[in-house]
This record gives sequence, C-alpha cells and structure tokens, in this order.
Amino acid sequence: MKRRITFIQRVDAGFDPQQAVLTPTSLSVRDLDAAREDRITVGLDQLPEELRAVLEKSHELHLRWASERPYDAVAPFASRVSPGLHVHYTPLEAERSPEALCTLLRTVVGPNEDSQYKDCLKPEESFITPPLLSTRFASSASLQYYTRLSSVENLVRYIRNAVCDQISINNAECHTQADALLSVDSLDIDYDSISHALTLSGHWAGPPKGGWTDQFKKPSSSADQIEFGLLGAEPGLEPEEIKMGGLLAVVGQDKKLTPTMFSFPSRHHSLIEPASYTVSFAPPTGLHPTMSISMPRSSLKRPRAPSDATCALHTHLTLPSTIFGDQYQLATKDPLFLESHNLVALRALSGEMDLEAPDWVVKQWGSTWLLELATPPEALENTADSSNWTATIPLHLRYLPPSETGYRTAHVPWPVVFWACTAEDGTKMSVNPFDRANLGWDGLFGPRTLFYQLQPAGDRLVEDLDVPVLRLEGGDGLFQGKYIELGTCAVISLGFLWVLWKLVRVAWVSGVGSNAEVRRTQAPHDKKE
Repeated sequence: MKRRITFIQRVDAGFDPQQAVLTPTSLSVRDLDAAREDRITVGLDQLPEELRAVLEKSHELHLRWASERPYDAVAPFASRVSPGLHVHYTPLEAERSPEALCTLLRTVVGPNEDSQYKDCLKPEESFITPPLLSTRFASSASLQYYTRLSSVENLVRYIRNAVCDQISINNAECHTQADALLSVDSLDIDYDSISHALTLSGHWAGPPKGGWTDQFKKPSSSADQIEFGLLGAEPGLEPEEIKMGGLLAVVGQDKKLTPTMFSFPSRHHSLIEPASYTVSFAPPTGLHPTMSISMPRSSLKRPRAPSDATCALHTHLTLPSTIFGDQYQLATKDPLFLESHNLVALRALSGEMDLEAPDWVVKQWGSTWLLELATPPEALENTADSSNWTATIPLHLRYLPPSETGYRTAHVPWPVVFWACTAEDGTKMSVNPFDRANLGWDGLFGPRTLFYQLQPAGDRLVEDLDVPVLRLEGGDGLFQGKYIELGTCAVISLGFLWVLWKLVRVAWVSGVGSNAEVRRTQAPHDKKE
C-alpha cells in the first residue's frame, strides 16, 4: 500500500518549522492551516473478493463524490463536479457489463431514502453514454451514472467492515483513516486495468478548527510507503503552469524534510481574482422551473490564459431524472431566445430526453447538459460594476408518483461554472502529479484545454423544488386519489353514454327516414294498379 499526504498552504500563510517534525519512525504536524489531500493506492490482492471481482471485469472505473457543503477549491485541486455521486465506467468487454457493479453500488454507496435514488439495475440500462466530442481524450469513460448522495457514511462503513481486514496495516489505524473520510469535501476512487491498482483520494478544502494536528507513523511493512508534502502553490511563469514549493519527505526513510521547487502544466486552475456564482429558481416554480445562474460582473473578467487563446464561459448541468431540459428548445439558433436567457449555444447533451415520459417509466438516471453562457460586452473593461449578470435556463419537471401530501421534492444539484480556454498547440498536459480527469465535462473539450473554475457561493449546493403530484387517500381536499379516480370513471361513463345516445339517435333517424322514402316510392305504383 502506498499513501501520499499533501498539505497545500496559502502563499501568505505563516509557517513555523516546529509545525512539521520528522523523526526516524514518524512525522508529526501541528496546527497547520492548509488544504489537504490523502491518496491511498492498494493492489487488487488487498481488496475484498466482491470488489475485486467487479474491478477485474472493468477496463476503468472512476467514482467522483462532492459534498453539498460549499467549499473553496484551490490549486492544484481546483476542479469541481456537481454535488452527489458520479460514476464513470468502461467495461472490459464492450458488449458485456457485469450486474455486480450495480449490486456493489447499492451496497457501498446506497443513498438515503429521500434522495430519489434511481435504482441501478444494469449498466447498459441505468447508465448513460456521454458525448465524447474529443476522440483524442482517451481517458473519458464510456458510461456514466449519477445519484444524489448527501453523505459517504455507507462507503466508510464498507471500508471499515470489508476493506480494513484485507489491508496489511493496523486495523485500528485503518478505521481511523476511514472515519476521517466523513468530513471530506470531495472524494475520488479510481481503477484502471493497466495499473491493476485502486486509488482513493480524499480532499479537504480547509483545516478543522485549530488546524491540522496529526502523526504519521513509519509503515510496519517494507512494501508500504508514506510520502509527505507540505507545499504552496501559485501561478507559474507560463499561463498554463502551476508553480509549487515546500518540503517533501518519505516517512521512515528520509532523515529530514527536503526543500523542493517545481512547476508543471495543469488543465485546471483557480482564478486569480475571486469569482463566484449562485443558483436559484424563481418562485413559484410550477412544472416548468427556470434555473438562474447569477454572477457578479467582477467575476467575469477574462482568465489569465495565453493572449492568443479563445476563452468562453460554460456551465455543465447534471440533472436527475425528475427534471430535464427540452433539447429542441435549448438547441435553437434563435438569437432572440438566446439573448433573452444570456445563452450562446447548447454544446453537448446526453441521457434521457423523452419529453413526455413520467419519472416512474424512465430507467436511466437523468441527463447532462453543457451550455456556453454569454458574457456582458463590458465585462473586460468594467469590472467595478456591482450588479449581477444572470443566465437563465428553462427546465421541465417530470410527473412524479403520488404522495399523501400532494407534493414531492425534486433535488437539483448546482451546476459547475467555468471558463474553457484553448491552449497553445505545443502545450503538454501529461506530467501532473495532481491531475484529475473523468469529471463528466472535461472530456467534452480538447486535451489541451485550460479550465478556470468559478466558486459556488451558497449555504447548500442543492436546490429543493416542490413538485405537485396526485394526492393519495388519507389527505384532505377534493384532489385525493380516490376522488379523482371516481371522477374520472364518472366522466368516462357519461361520455360513453353520450356517444351511445348519439349513435342510437342517428340510427333511429336514419331508420325513420328510410321507411318514409320507401312509402313515397311505392305509393304511385299502387295507385296506378
């Protein structure tokens, strides 16, 4: 097992050498004010049998989880996904996807009852196929799944009960590391068939109260390793670079902390000046809510990208099956519609697009949408304007199952908002120890695209919408299920009787008319005789 612990301090943060002390058997930190990433890599032979069986049939499997709590993503961990659990998966055999993956997902990360969990039956039925607009971006998986997941408690429980017994470290220490994941802001799990190793990465955007205080002991096995880094990050000399410097050590091998300084090209960057956005739905939402993405005009300043680069502001929506967009409406070229919503174009979409199907008929988890947002013409010249710039996206709610109250709640995660800038042709993005791919939206761009993230500013990164539904028996009012059922039967019966009466009347009139005509044609003949 290999463990890498990285602390990222702000450039202006103070540091006392006594806050990080290395001994022959351990490394201790005290009161560190820094972001933190813990990355653990284990081999397949150290994993439980049911997990190993799934991974052995997978070409690649990537889980991305983000908390519903707001947090600041700092470089080099600047990339974001919408809150919830994202699964990106490519089976080892394209025509066969093991059902065991869905079984494992239900066991390991089964969400709470209120999450409107779209059950994972088979990957080919429940997953969607993302649109890979850049075929050169080979790291993008072929299938994608999403569900709201407000906590990783079930995953931590699985690690404690199933994984800790397999890993060759102290069981109590493994439990402690697993419990620490309960407070992470984002969590990644990665596997690919080339390395045959599973990597788990937890990220904390800030320290607990009082700072990080921890001790990392020398591994008991020579096959295990703990790497430690206390670093600071700042923009490099080139726009696409991140420069880092600080202290490095391998616990139990190095005698002292080694100073270091290095730089590397990165696809994901933080904006130098604070840039934020908020998401809301104007009440009353009804069945056709409109998502509003509001940004201070000061947040729309062009990123620090190469001067010859083309930059555009984008948003990527991850919509569960309860809510969807109209692909024909959002893909319009009508300039009046686009200008009224401050949109430029719909760039990509995938997932469930049926405009009429109720939610209980839909098998796939939902849909994803990539839209380019318009920016005010004066954004580059005037950033002192305190007013907000708002882009709006019209959406639609599906019919949901009935409830006793006559309402159900649809949980809509906040989208991510970012600048995408083209990089120079010669820019290489491959050498990056902190790179993060398979986010669900990065594969929609070329491999040398630079991304600059805006930070969500809110108390909670999920919007709850009240959806009117059929009221079950037991509630008050006329719109209960039994009254609507009786009323429907009564209307159908009356309609049937009315149609039957009309048919009988027409037949009666036709019969009377025919008899009269016969009498008129026969009368002259009888009179002649």
